[in-house]
Amino acid sequence: MAWFKKRQRSEDESRGVPAHRKVALVGNPNVGKSVLFNALTGAYVTVSNYPGTSVEVSRGSALLGEETFEICDTPGMYALLPITEEERVAREILLVEAPDLVVHVLDARNLERMLAMTLQLIEADLPVILVVNIMDEAERMGLAIDIPLLRERLGIPVIGAATARKRGVTEIREAISGYDGVHQTPFRYGRRMEQDIAAVAGELKGEYRLSAKSLALLLLQRDEEVELLVRTTEGEGASRIEALVKEKIFQRRESFHLDLSLERKEIVHDLLDGVIRLPDKRRETFASRLSRLTVRPLTGVPILFVVLYFGLYQFVGKFGAGTLVDLIESQLFVARFNPWIIDLSRRTIPWEVIRELFVGEYGVITLGVRYAVGIILPIVATFFIFFSLLEDSGYFPRLALLVDRLFKRIGLTGRAVIPIVLGFGCDTMATMVTRTLETVRERIIATLLLALAIPCSAQLGVILALLSKTPGALLVWSVCLLLIFIVIGFLAARLIPGETPLFYMELPPLRLPQFRNVLTKTYTRMQWYFMEILPLFILASVLLWLGKITGFFEKLITWMTPVMASIGLPKETAVAFIFGFFRRDYGAAGLYDLQAKGLMTPRQLVVAAVTLTLFIPCIAQFLIMKKERGMGVAVSIGVFVSLFAYGSGWFLNRLLLVTGILA
Repeated sequence: MAWFKKRQRSEDESRGVPAHRKVALVGNPNVGKSVLFNALTGAYVTVSNYPGTSVEVSRGSALLGEETFEICDTPGMYALLPITEEERVAREILLVEAPDLVVHVLDARNLERMLAMTLQLIEADLPVILVVNIMDEAERMGLAIDIPLLRERLGIPVIGAATARKRGVTEIREAISGYDGVHQTPFRYGRRMEQDIAAVAGELKGEYRLSAKSLALLLLQRDEEVELLVRTTEGEGASRIEALVKEKIFQRRESFHLDLSLERKEIVHDLLDGVIRLPDKRRETFASRLSRLTVRPLTGVPILFVVLYFGLYQFVGKFGAGTLVDLIESQLFVARFNPWIIDLSRRTIPWEVIRELFVGEYGVITLGVRYAVGIILPIVATFFIFFSLLEDSGYFPRLALLVDRLFKRIGLTGRAVIPIVLGFGCDTMATMVTRTLETVRERIIATLLLALAIPCSAQLGVILALLSKTPGALLVWSVCLLLIFIVIGFLAARLIPGETPLFYMELPPLRLPQFRNVLTKTYTRMQWYFMEILPLFILASVLLWLGKITGFFEKLITWMTPVMASIGLPKETAVAFIFGFFRRDYGAAGLYDLQAKGLMTPRQLVVAAVTLTLFIPCIAQFLIMKKERGMGVAVSIGVFVSLFAYGSGWFLNRLLLVTGILA
């Protein structure tokens, strides 16, 4: 095992090839690490799972001064003693990869609480630069922080910054490129604590990445991974160390963790004496008042409805799925491009069968590209703009706190709000993001709800455009989906074994989104999404073409006709459901065509929209479900969702017929 051991020379270094120096960005969640990472590295980054885990880690390179550095954006962590998988990965990056420099980013508004982790990094003899971020918000609150005095007391480089506004980024770059080691200030605990630490540290004879003092503290806190490391490193001396640690833990069994926490707080308090000056009267900004309103149910729920109305309904549904789709799909493709390409193909491709592949009823260009670019792309683009605006404003953590109580009833915590909301953009991407949830039980429930009741942005946009023209139709669809989401989540929480973990989340400042950040995030997500959907749309068109020329497609429609009739839908809707197997948004686009031809009544539109929304996950989402949850879970969810979708469609159709709603 190589954990915590001092890093050996790399293969490149042994051959005389200089390796890039590595910088790790660490800190609590929502303190601006990713913003700093983007500011240092630009857009050319890689995001991948950390080996042996489902936690994503971003890496990039940055030219600082005349030297290239490898930058790693670690998952959020609160201390060197890990609790969650994200914290465990962050610590493993620090200690296994042994970065040449650790940049600790913290929130200036919570300096006293977060500085304890800085002490742990210094205590571990890691090379540390401290970035006191979000200074602009702290100053607006009336806080004054003496950065030079804090730098003097800690004995490490300290930079005040507001990275979202590019303030301090130049100084951070210079501090990284110019770092050549500093004499960090040692910190001492109380006499008894120091004696216990020294007794354990004195028995550690092996070479480790961490200091003996830091290792001793982790042993006294019963860190199982450190215990295993010491056991394999110390050999015969391990039993003596274990016996000593057990003795110390037993002697202070009722107070060790509390004593350690209190002593660290006392050290931080002394360090910050004179560093932070509080205003006589704390200033309350408009942003702080609005922030408080967003997390209170009485005011937060109406604010959420306003956000959803203007963001999803008006911007994505009306503007994206209405105005932009009409402009691109109707005015550009149907009116101009398709007639031109059809005429061109007739003059250049003499074989009708081959011509049908490109410009026929299910042609790659006239259907596949038209759906992908003319219908899906503008809807997805508007959703990702909306999502990026919410993300950059800091609204998501507040939404997580707002819905946490409800989500606990369905076996989730507020943390699940991110994949659930992201599912409204792309269920495939959201299923990948479920890996950030703490327990397997949460991941399965979230995956089930994403596969069943969360329409992706393109599907949602088309459905909003279809149903908003009929009074009451959109309301019926929304109520059905909301009830199904809650009921299935409630039942899943009681049938799937396991406990709901505790939920804690940092609140970043609520601020106006930065145009550049929104543009970068939207572009990155759009690039990923479009590269995924276009090949699938082309593949779907080819398969549909093959099905048509072989007669299989007509047989499939004939086979599905009784199923469609049983839920009150015309034969033609079978085509949309076949499309939906390839992608949900493809199926929704099929409904769009049927409605444009006047083939469906308002009741049939609602039944089709509900059934298709609940319908089997598309190929891409199913493959990600298989990858993330395993084949057994993926197949079980797929079968359940398909049967439940048709059962719900049948029940809704009967209910609407009996009540006369949307007649």
